[in-house]
Amino acid sequence: MDKHDTRGSEVSYDDTAEVEVTLGQDRDEAPVGAAPVDGMGCHAGAGEMEAAARMAGKSDILDQYAKDYPQGPHDKPQSMCPAFGSLRVGLRMRRTATVLSGSACCVYGLTFVSHFYGARRSVGYVPFNSETLVTGKLFEDIRDAVHEMADPERYDAVVVTNLCVPTASGVPLRLLPDEINGVRIVGIDVPGFGIPTHAEAKDVLAGAMLNYARKEVEAGPVAAPAAGKADRPTVTLLGEMFPADPIGIGGMLAPLGLAAGPVVPCREWRELYSALDCGAVAAIHPFYTAAIREFQAAGRKIVGSAPVGHDGTAAWLSAIGDAFNVKPDMVAAAQNAFLPAIKSALAATPVNGTITLSGYEGSELLVARLLIESGANVPYVGTACPKTEWSQSDVEWLEAKGVKVKFRASLEDDCAAMEAIKPDLAIGTTPVVQKAKELAIPGLYFTNLISARPLMGPMGAGSLQQVVNAAMENKHRFDHMKEFFEGVGHGDTAGVWEGAPNLRPDFRATQQKKLDKAARAAKAQEMI
Repeated sequence: MDKHDTRGSEVSYDDTAEVEVTLGQDRDEAPVGAAPVDGMGCHAGAGEMEAAARMAGKSDILDQYAKDYPQGPHDKPQSMCPAFGSLRVGLRMRRTATVLSGSACCVYGLTFVSHFYGARRSVGYVPFNSETLVTGKLFEDIRDAVHEMADPERYDAVVVTNLCVPTASGVPLRLLPDEINGVRIVGIDVPGFGIPTHAEAKDVLAGAMLNYARKEVEAGPVAAPAAGKADRPTVTLLGEMFPADPIGIGGMLAPLGLAAGPVVPCREWRELYSALDCGAVAAIHPFYTAAIREFQAAGRKIVGSAPVGHDGTAAWLSAIGDAFNVKPDMVAAAQNAFLPAIKSALAATPVNGTITLSGYEGSELLVARLLIESGANVPYVGTACPKTEWSQSDVEWLEAKGVKVKFRASLEDDCAAMEAIKPDLAIGTTPVVQKAKELAIPGLYFTNLISARPLMGPMGAGSLQQVVNAAMENKHRFDHMKEFFEGVGHGDTAGVWEGAPNLRPDFRATQQKKLDKAARAAKAQEMI
């Protein structure tokens, strides 16, 4: 097949597809992904996994994660596996190889979902079994794998990620060489028991790469950007966003004599140098704590919020002007150039209805601002991400509009708010939207239908209104469907029955006793 014919084949941004991706111990030698002999497998609870990781010497990294990504009120991720976030960042980078070390089931699931989201890029895997895990042979297999893959003709970097079991077992990726044959080796631990959401796991890898790149810059000259250096001071944009947004932000920065720099997470290694070589960083997604730490170590200023809507754009341009000491009349000229267009777009197709909004991407507060300025009533915003100082201005603006903002919101929080408010539209994660539709409330999936639109500046001002209004106008369809299916049952009684379903309450009672006994045993174990 022609290498440029991608039908039914992997899209190769580099030569990754030509490399054997299953590395390390032969699969036939022992069961892949088997639990270690001490019983600590991926079936163990988060508390047991964390305790094991600390005993194995991972306390420093777990303490840092606890500081960077504070948990609570719930202590477990309710998005997909957090490692998907860092995996996605690595897979989107050119000339970057990605290797996972974890249980076979986890690696399979992560590889599947990465390709489901369009990665179509090879994922390396170093399998293990009980013996290789507890004897340290797994680390040797990982080291052999990165030596085999470290080909400077193919890669600028190899990213190795420990999943839950290797992290809990103390597999020391820090002992890997920093570089092999000129190829950078970046090792990270991304356990589900230490990082609450996949959005924050993106920050884990972005921060690790920025740390590596910053040290390279401090050590001496580095490669120039492929497109050359900007002739104006730049603003690095922190957080994944719709591809048109950086272009729109660049247009708004131009009257200030500034340019938009790279978007972090970056698409290739040398962009990291350009990202560090900026005048200020716009924390579009304010939860990138590790990345912000690296930028601050490089002496860069951080600006929170984003140019979203009329008020947000006005405040953001003013904050950027202050960060670069731009003359007030230039800032005012930029505001006068863009704010009327934003106001006009917001008024063109207003949103008239009540909307609850929740998600785990990190841009929920920005979307809420845009909806409110479009005319919507948004009484509740829930985000799985934590509150940081860089989101403070958004929180204050929303609360002044009467919005209840819930950080680290659980699925139960989001569903309870939606059921209590009974909005005209529920925007949220898949289970929230599912629950809303069961109640005949129109719903939109945040990640695929809201994040997939521009939000910034004049382009973003009217981007949500059409899809939001169209969804609310479909309320009569949900009412019709609910009426049509009324009486067919729910849950395990769903369907059309000739007689009453056989519920067998005795079986339920027996099973409940087993669950209660297991819960008491687990609680007793915690108290020991």
